[in-house]
Amino acid sequence: MRLRALLENDSLGLRLLGGEDELDRTVRGVMTTDLRDPSRYLSGGELVLTGLAWRRAPEDSDSFVQILASAGVAGLAAGEAELGTVPDDLVTACARHRLPLFSVSESVAFATITEHVVRQVSTERAGDLAAVVDRHRRLMSSGPAGGGPDVVLDLLGSDLDLAAWVLSPTGRQIARPSEGPALPHATAARLAGAHMAAVRGGRRSPHRTTDEGVAYSLFPVRRGTGDPRRTVLSDWMLAVAADTGDWPAERLDLLHGVTQLIAVERDRRDASRTVRRRLAQEVLELVQTGASPSEIAARLRVAAPVLLPGQSATPHWQVIVARVDWEEPDPARALDGGAIAQSLLEELLVDPRIVGPDGSDRFAVAHVDDEAVALVPLVPHDAEDGTGDGTPADGTTGPGSDALEPGAADTREHGAAAARGEGLHADTLLAAIGEPLGRALADDGRLTLGVSAAVHSAEGLRGALEEARHARRVAAARPGAVRAAGHEELASHVLLLPFVPDDVRRAFTARLLDPLRDYDRKHRAELVPTLEAFLSSDGSWTRCASRLHLHVNTLRYRVSRIEQLTGRDLSRLEDKLDFFLALRMS
Repeated sequence: MRLRALLENDSLGLRLLGGEDELDRTVRGVMTTDLRDPSRYLSGGELVLTGLAWRRAPEDSDSFVQILASAGVAGLAAGEAELGTVPDDLVTACARHRLPLFSVSESVAFATITEHVVRQVSTERAGDLAAVVDRHRRLMSSGPAGGGPDVVLDLLGSDLDLAAWVLSPTGRQIARPSEGPALPHATAARLAGAHMAAVRGGRRSPHRTTDEGVAYSLFPVRRGTGDPRRTVLSDWMLAVAADTGDWPAERLDLLHGVTQLIAVERDRRDASRTVRRRLAQEVLELVQTGASPSEIAARLRVAAPVLLPGQSATPHWQVIVARVDWEEPDPARALDGGAIAQSLLEELLVDPRIVGPDGSDRFAVAHVDDEAVALVPLVPHDAEDGTGDGTPADGTTGPGSDALEPGAADTREHGAAAARGEGLHADTLLAAIGEPLGRALADDGRLTLGVSAAVHSAEGLRGALEEARHARRVAAARPGAVRAAGHEELASHVLLLPFVPDDVRRAFTARLLDPLRDYDRKHRAELVPTLEAFLSSDGSWTRCASRLHLHVNTLRYRVSRIEQLTGRDLSRLEDKLDFFLALRMS
């Protein structure tokens, strides 16, 4: 389509501010951005939509417009909502670089312009492919009765012979085609990790990868632009079983158009979370302000039918606390970790077996300051209207739960415990999400989770919240990008370790372990691994020697050397405990 065609549709709210002589430029796509330098995401021919959040001073306009002009964009449309009017310095910069400039009325959403451009570009540039996009648009905009992402994937398969899946950051299948090969969960998790690593690396989409000999192309389903750390942990992605390296531009444009349509569906699903978020926020405020159990119980009675429709039994409750931390030396660029963790929890707590975008309907997540708090209802094991094994009467433990590939024990257990009324467990939760999210966090991010025990009434909710927060701090004391701890660890000595000052930790571990490490470096004696194995074997010479594949006499020699170097006696309980704590803190 041509730029001038945009002015013929009054519903788009566009007004030309400059560049009348350039209105015959061809528009190949649309991009919304508030990045100061969006060049890595531009391929030329786009209509760029911006809210002007990148503009901090008048001189910023010229550098921004120069970047767009160098990338060969078709035009720029600036929203009036941020500043009330488009500033004169931006008008001057666009005139200098011969870039057509439009203003966008505050009453018109960028999504309206995006949908119009995607539809028109597809129609004019590829008639048969555009028919598919238009069918997608009509099906998805007609609400639940008209279909959704699953129908879009079916159309990609029937019209373009493409197998495609919509995945969450943990690899859960938000949508999948009704026919064709299933995507194993392990494969989906690896694809999600590869996609997020590519996004964090700043690579232009689609991201191409190979898994077990099959080529895939990964397209982001973005809800916005800017710092990718804001959304990389919660954005969906479209995985296509094809190598797009030699695809024509028309077909790539089609897939990008499909992701924009799926993003509209994602926004609609997110809007449905508003009620659940509000309920969680109200419960959290009551708990934190010391409200009476009767007040909290009344609010929980409101929340229960929203989260577990059709379930008459009073649910038990579990609290999960999450925090996302990013290393950021510039305080002005610090991100709202609580909001990021809230969106993330709404994705990662869903049973990986559940296919579809509505799995998060069964819990509510609030956030306060830099933490997100999830309120998870659990069906009591002896619920009268259940199946007798803790499964809700409506059978919503997850479509396809019997179709898991062999070896998917972690994902199966992720949801099975909740179905039994026992709740989620930190170790199985960590096993299900650790690999893909670890790649998204890279070297500058951390996700820590704390999981409470299930409580049976409002009286226990305050304790559950504190328990989850303590468990999260225990997890935060451990190394690694993704860490989780559960309530069962709080009765252990491990609870004490996060609160030991760093200098005390270093002095304690150095005194016990440094002599062994120095000896290992010089002689390759493996005294530290031997010590770990000996303690893990509860001091059993036979079990330890078998584990290390050593003769018992060799093991006795190594233990003797450990005792000589440290002045400790490994037959004494006190010395064993000191070594055990030193290893845990190191």
